Amino acid sequence: MEINKICILGAGTLGTRVALQAAISGFEVSVYDISATGLEQSKVTMQKILHQLRKSGNDDLPETSEILNQIQFTTSPQKAVENADIINESVTEEMDIKIQVWKQIGDLAPEKTWFTTNTSYLLPSMLAEATGRPDKFCAFHFHDVFYSRVVDIMPHPSTDPSMIPMLEKLGRKLNQVPVLVKKENQGYIFNAMLLALLGAAGKLLTKEIASIEDIDRSWMVNFHMPMGPFGIMDSIGLDTAWHVVHNLPDKASQAFAELLKSYLDQGKLGEKSGEGFYKYPNPKFKQSGFCD
Repeated sequence: MEINKICILGAGTLGTRVALQAAISGFEVSVYDISATGLEQSKVTMQKILHQLRKSGNDDLPETSEILNQIQFTTSPQKAVENADIINESVTEEMDIKIQVWKQIGDLAPEKTWFTTNTSYLLPSMLAEATGRPDKFCAFHFHDVFYSRVVDIMPHPSTDPSMIPMLEKLGRKLNQVPVLVKKENQGYIFNAMLLALLGAAGKLLTKEIASIEDIDRSWMVNFHMPMGPFGIMDSIGLDTAWHVVHNLPDKASQAFAELLKSYLDQGKLGEKSGEGFYKYPNPKFKQSGFCD
């Protein structure tokens, strides 16, 4: 099967980046979101990313207008899925919302369309039946897209095996490094490891064992990293972190989820809102002397 058009469901942080990379890679792209404001913000974010990519030496990129002209932004699900060869869903990390979206899209999408989810922590088998075509459904999970270029391919037991090589090929065309998760696993590979780190950091903070800054310093200095776990959460988005953590039943996770919720209630979502555990665009952990 030849893939020409990619449809992205959700114009948030990750959906925006996947859509932009797809357009850069030469695909026709549609981006669907229920919020017209969210779509406008997605365009602005894409322009900023393209500017940053050019500043970092990617001089061979097409003109910004040429790239954006390949992307259709729409609040109409019918227009978004029209003639789509593959759909990648990046809506809010809540199972009820994702099931509702997939039931709608499953009824609207062309017969030929393959379905994929970008869920961070849910399993594809939790969503597959809602699509109406579980055999054409698989997790296709991106990370940062431009800096962290791994894409996880995680089938569920009923996934058509022919999807795997197709998604591996697509992943490479999108300038990603495909990795296959042979069995369903919450958090895939990297996120499973990352969640252990972030959960440990959250536990250290909620038990008042150390400050945000000192927890990050300890990680940064010992592993020669540019940011620590709280800086990482700011870059991911505290709303995304909360959606994952609040579904975990243990007391430590629930305590950390409560702390994260207090930030969300203040509109502090991390880097994308200008403030989370740190203030942006010049967070303390990037300032001279932080790790001295």
